[in-house]
Amino acid sequence: MKTISFLQLLHTFFHDWLVQQRNVSHHTVLSYRDSWRLFLRFVAAQKATSVARLGLSDLSEVQVLAFLNDIERVRKSSIGTRNCRLAALHSFFSFVADREPLAAAQCAAVLRIPNKKMSKPEVSGLDEDEITAILAQPNRSKLEGQRDHVLLALLYNTGARIQEALDLSPQSVRWESPFQVRLLGKGRKERHCPLWPETVALLRALLKRTPRGESEPIFVNRYGDPLKASGVRFKLKKYVAAAAQRVPSLAVKRVSPHKFRHATAVSLVAAGVDVTVIRDWLGHESLDTTNIYARASLETKRKALEKVDPSARPGRPPRWKREAELLDWLDSL
Repeated sequence: MKTISFLQLLHTFFHDWLVQQRNVSHHTVLSYRDSWRLFLRFVAAQKATSVARLGLSDLSEVQVLAFLNDIERVRKSSIGTRNCRLAALHSFFSFVADREPLAAAQCAAVLRIPNKKMSKPEVSGLDEDEITAILAQPNRSKLEGQRDHVLLALLYNTGARIQEALDLSPQSVRWESPFQVRLLGKGRKERHCPLWPETVALLRALLKRTPRGESEPIFVNRYGDPLKASGVRFKLKKYVAAAAQRVPSLAVKRVSPHKFRHATAVSLVAAGVDVTVIRDWLGHESLDTTNIYARASLETKRKALEKVDPSARPGRPPRWKREAELLDWLDSL
């Protein structure tokens, strides 16, 4: 196919299909855009040409597989990131398959590339001492430190995804009791989360220092532009490193803004909150996702074990351990 055909398809995919017809979130558009930017640059480098000269026929199954391998082995990204990049490519080739019959075989080959399975480690959050240590790091006498402290406190209070918190505006907060906040999550789904009075006080103090319009984002950088997730991750890394001096357990944990969401979920589980309430609190589409957090923490398991009736606990070794003759017999088998 001609290069112009591919460019038209890509333009239509982003502007017409994703935005106009599917009405996906701006965050999704940016994620897909970044995936395609990386993919096109990779293919152009492989073929020693410019991105502008690439055609649809250059984007074969072989190139996609090579790109995914590069993500993992060269860029050292996680399997989760690899699968997200593949999802962006799958979406485009599925779109093309319905519109370009001549490219059906090429599209089908790419669409057959599966997501790679990855291990699912037990979800761990942050304990209260770790949360307290991190929240104590921002210098609240400075505007930037006050902003960071409020943002991290809000993340822990609500379990919000980082972008949900960064999109927050004053009109989304109920400032009278019962305090609550309206969050816009994945799939443009709204949910409401209760707020502690302390969190509301922090938000009020920040807005008093840096007033914002009702529809303007609360969390902004020094230039008044909306704060970006990458900036939050950068600052959080510094706060965690400093907090690890007080709480050594933080030194071996990889703490991201999403870790606060895990901490909220684990705390709710430990408090005995029903899993369906936690699902709505976090904005999960499926209860299966929430059930990941329902796995009891080690401390919860220990307390549960202590509740076992003492009479049911083993007071002496079982008979098979006491009878040497029996063990000798088993060893002889």
